[in-house]
Amino acid sequence: MSEHAFAPFVRTLGRGKRARRDLTREEAAEAMGHILQGEATQAQIGAFLMLLRVKEETPEELAGFLEACRPVCSHYLVGLPKADVDWPSYAGKKKHHPWYVLAARLLAHNGVRVFMHGGPAHTPERHYTDESLRKLGCKLPCTVAEASEQLHDEGFTYLGVDQFCPPLSTLLMLRFQLGLRSPINTLARNLNPAQATLSLQSVFHPAYLNLHLEASRLCGDRNLLLFKGEGGEVEIRPDARTSIGGLRGGERVEAVLDSALPRQAPPGTVSTDHLRAVWRGEESDAYGEAAVRQTVATTLWGLGKAKDLEEGTKAAQALWTARDRDAL
Repeated sequence: MSEHAFAPFVRTLGRGKRARRDLTREEAAEAMGHILQGEATQAQIGAFLMLLRVKEETPEELAGFLEACRPVCSHYLVGLPKADVDWPSYAGKKKHHPWYVLAARLLAHNGVRVFMHGGPAHTPERHYTDESLRKLGCKLPCTVAEASEQLHDEGFTYLGVDQFCPPLSTLLMLRFQLGLRSPINTLARNLNPAQATLSLQSVFHPAYLNLHLEASRLCGDRNLLLFKGEGGEVEIRPDARTSIGGLRGGERVEAVLDSALPRQAPPGTVSTDHLRAVWRGEESDAYGEAAVRQTVATTLWGLGKAKDLEEGTKAAQALWTARDRDAL
């Protein structure tokens, strides 16, 4: 019997402590290509992903995965209008309301085109973006053509990863079978499938920040901001000091956003009704409003629409005060 074409990639990662090694960037791209084309078995994929998780993926491996996935995304998203901001949303919310949804909508209402994307609900007891948008009355496009029209007309759209890179959606759902997140969760955040001007990326654990940054740099990305967001979503915690890093024009940038509030106890529930009421001014929420302002401020700074975070914060406050309260 001849050896399966994918077996060498599993063997490279799983030989043992002394014999195993990292994949090269080229090997990682080839391996992901096999997976995307359906040329690896489920057993091989599970072994491959868990060996990577235990070893911990390198920037070169993640860059290789991106090089295999991005052409697939471009193929599906042909004709999509140019977006200003790439907004990955794969974590879901558990303890705090999804204030990042209001931040993205506020930016869109003020001329910033936001392409948001996410995956299937893969972790129990978390509330995901598509569900939150639907409950807020936002129409979710069924096709890329509808998303293109929405992005052009409204400055905002949301697509599930199954609509622009279907195999990744299936891989994310392995969370139920394997009991663990895999490198695919990291990969999805780095995709920037619409090739937006600025990519925003958030992580659960600060140790992943450099992985995201270096992989993006290796792939030639020039503008991105990374930080530890609330619950892993692109949302600044206003009751914590947030370190922000990334690239601007290909050069490293760093900044710190001081906390706007003392430490707050999370509500422990997720409610889009509360989001709508705060947007309309029917209810107040100091934490939520500060989360929206600081997330918007960070984005404006990343886009070069504010010279620093202080100016961005003032601009975000003005946008929030002048928001169309009937828009949601």
